[in-house]
Amino acid sequence: MTEKVKKPSRQKAYTLLVEVGRKEDDGLPKNATGGALMIYASGVDEAEAVRETVALLKQADLAPLDVTGYGTLEERLAEGHDISDDEIALMQRALDENSVVVAQMTPFFGDTPRDE
Repeated sequence: MTEKVKKPSRQKAYTLLVEVGRKEDDGLPKNATGGALMIYASGVDEAEAVRETVALLKQADLAPLDVTGYGTLEERLAEGHDISDDEIALMQRALDENSVVVAQMTPFFGDTPRDE
């Protein structure tokens, strides 16, 4: 009997900031105008992590408007970001579970400035 050798995963965890607008049943406070979500998502590249995240958020009745990618743990450390142990643990969870982890959701109230 031969044992299967597990190939090393090509997945990496990416840090994403997603702005969301309003949608019925989105779970945001009643008087919020939208919100921002700090997310850690796994993918073979950042584009895949973004696609999976947007698809998941739409399934959750959220309305993604904009996604900003901050890269992998290694890329963020190389740029000098200060990253807590809790944040590293959430990134590892996204990798271990091949998932999208919402670390923080911040609702926006009132007028949110946008470039015009």
